[in-house]
Amino acid sequence: MSQIIDQFNRSVEYLRLSVTDRCDFRCVYCMSEDPEFLPRDHVLSLEELSWIAQAFTEMGVKKIRLTGGEPLVRSDCDHLVASLGKLPGLEDLSMTTNGSRLSKLAQPLFDSGLKRLNISLDTLNPELFTQLTRNGKLERVVAGIDAAIAAGFTKIKINAVILRGQNDHEVIDLVNFCRERNLDIAFIEEMPLGVMDERKQSRHCSSAEVREIIEQAYTLVPSSKRTGGPARYYQMPDSQTHIGFISPHSNNFCHECNRVRVTVEGRLLLCLGNENSVDLKTIVREHPGDIDKLKQAILEGIKRKPKEHHFGKTDEVQVLRFMNATGG
Repeated sequence: MSQIIDQFNRSVEYLRLSVTDRCDFRCVYCMSEDPEFLPRDHVLSLEELSWIAQAFTEMGVKKIRLTGGEPLVRSDCDHLVASLGKLPGLEDLSMTTNGSRLSKLAQPLFDSGLKRLNISLDTLNPELFTQLTRNGKLERVVAGIDAAIAAGFTKIKINAVILRGQNDHEVIDLVNFCRERNLDIAFIEEMPLGVMDERKQSRHCSSAEVREIIEQAYTLVPSSKRTGGPARYYQMPDSQTHIGFISPHSNNFCHECNRVRVTVEGRLLLCLGNENSVDLKTIVREHPGDIDKLKQAILEGIKRKPKEHHFGKTDEVQVLRFMNATGG
């Protein structure tokens, strides 16, 4: 049982740990076209990331997902995986990646103890892929997915953000891609992070709309599958593929939130839709080796975890940080 319990009696057992704000893509829903990245000395070191992870696992966190940016642009990421994989009590070590570097790194990551992969893939059209990512190559990502399968990963999920008028006509194609490879897929409503404008609002495509598209081709049956995250899963009677929907706009799942995020600059984010945070980097650097001091700061901070986010409420202040600075 986790020792990290907020004022609403929610037990935190899931940490999303960002290892970098940098990425080799510039996805339109994740960052600005010309992003400014953190100076190197603002970024947590490998040892600092491991130390923070150890504090959380010693307090009952059972699941850690490595995020970014793109985690695999950090050259020592496989060493971090190996270090975290040895933490007592950690039951699930996973990573969210854009897949562009998996052709070379899938096998070493699997051998180092990584259990699961979430791989972003929003389109199967090479030209649209380059447009949405601003510079990515579809063939590299598909090759990376196939390399992960060959390496032995059996728990792979594709993440797809569907944007109205851009890739909403590819929903069925993405489902079929996953059916052919026996992969799960989660369709994610665009997160309202960064500067919101009319263009962003007009391209929003709800989970209900995506589900309607799928049900024109396949019967969806509610599934009991849970991964500790916010997705609601369905199955098709003729396939092992699970289809998930993550709906921060249209379906508030805050009442059962069991997760927090730590950004690469050491900010403990208590809610994706809130700027409230705790500076863990200063504690780690001013009190090296004092894990009790770090735990105390985490427990004090968790008292400020809000009841819910307010995505979709126009009278609320916008969250101006982009997803790459947040941790996916």
